[in-house]
Amino acid sequence: MSLPSGVMTTGGGEPTADWSRDESPCELTGPQRAGAAPPVGQSTRLAKFHVPEVVFGPGSLAELGHCALRLGARRPFLVTDPGLIEAGWVDEAVGHLRRVGLRPVVWHDVTPNPKDREVEAGFQRYADSGSDVIIGVGGGSVIDAAKGVAILSGNGGRILDYEGVDQVVQPIPPTVMVPSTSGTGADVSQFAVITDTTEHIKITIVSRTLVPEISVIDPRLLTTMPDWLNAATGLDALTHAIEAFVSRAHNPLTDTHALHAVRLITGNLVRTQLEPKDFGARLAMAQAALEAGMAFTNAILGATHAMSHQVGGLLDAPHGVVNGVLLPHVIRFNAEAWPQRFVALGEAAGIATAGVEPYEVAARLADLVRALADDVGVPKGLASLGVADSDVPVLARTTLKDACLATNPRDVQMHDVEVLFREAL
Repeated sequence: MSLPSGVMTTGGGEPTADWSRDESPCELTGPQRAGAAPPVGQSTRLAKFHVPEVVFGPGSLAELGHCALRLGARRPFLVTDPGLIEAGWVDEAVGHLRRVGLRPVVWHDVTPNPKDREVEAGFQRYADSGSDVIIGVGGGSVIDAAKGVAILSGNGGRILDYEGVDQVVQPIPPTVMVPSTSGTGADVSQFAVITDTTEHIKITIVSRTLVPEISVIDPRLLTTMPDWLNAATGLDALTHAIEAFVSRAHNPLTDTHALHAVRLITGNLVRTQLEPKDFGARLAMAQAALEAGMAFTNAILGATHAMSHQVGGLLDAPHGVVNGVLLPHVIRFNAEAWPQRFVALGEAAGIATAGVEPYEVAARLADLVRALADDVGVPKGLASLGVADSDVPVLARTTLKDACLATNPRDVQMHDVEVLFREAL
């Protein structure tokens, strides 16, 4: 399984965490002839960091019209869902678009874990309406559906045709995303996850074309999330940060954001459950979701997400809840091969690490994640979500095909995935 062409690793998949401390003997050189091989060691110091323009802060939704206008919009296609309409955010967004002279078209037939047929229906509505710039106002499902509409607009065919890495080869319409949850990272990522309703699996589409042009992050939108969604997306963001930090494709640019996201989430997620309108906690979680998203879109993810996608496809279960159940088990599994990477994560989460063996730090981190999941009301096992032991062989088989597995820090075989799923039941 290949990595996206925009992802670069440093040599053997374990890049130096901080280039400023690199003690290799290689020295930087001056100008070279084009095509000449770089000095030994320098070719392994490459990283790429692809993110959208970000407009961040309370009240930033008011900038939506100007953002769309700058991208050439005349008739923007606004993708959302009934919950966002009921909460009043769509009326506000449409008002900001109309204020600058735009004529938006609103499409809201999106359900959680967006389905292939929904995306294709959305594209038909987009084409029939003569729309241009695509705007997503909502959570990860809405944003993934908006990306799916954009893919079909620029490339044709069926959305399932684009499963995998770098299969979207033609340009897509400009996109602006406005996240209403603090966790999916879809508003800054090169990912779209769509449910195949025939096979009952989720497919992962990875392409640099899917990174939106602009992400508008207004923490006010987070205050209308139900508690279960706040918990699910917060744990999703934590999973993004942890998996990005230990990914084979991590680098110092992603590491900084991943660690800061872990610190913000472990310090603020429970506060947002107890005090939904707490300004500081909401701002912190909005930033955490952004930073975790910037980390994972460049470093990609790992086994937790590869497994979670399959459960979501089978049962239409909340993605972040499944992550919260699986993550502690995957941390322990990965730490058996690469425990040192979990020390910095433990420190970011507030775990005392001085004099503690790296694997023990990882084990304590796994326990902390499970305790956080308990605090926000996430079930202890997959069985409570409807997963049966008889589902495990199929889930394991489809997990091995998921693009996120390519960057997991430890090689994973079918037996490993089956054991992890059964431990998590």
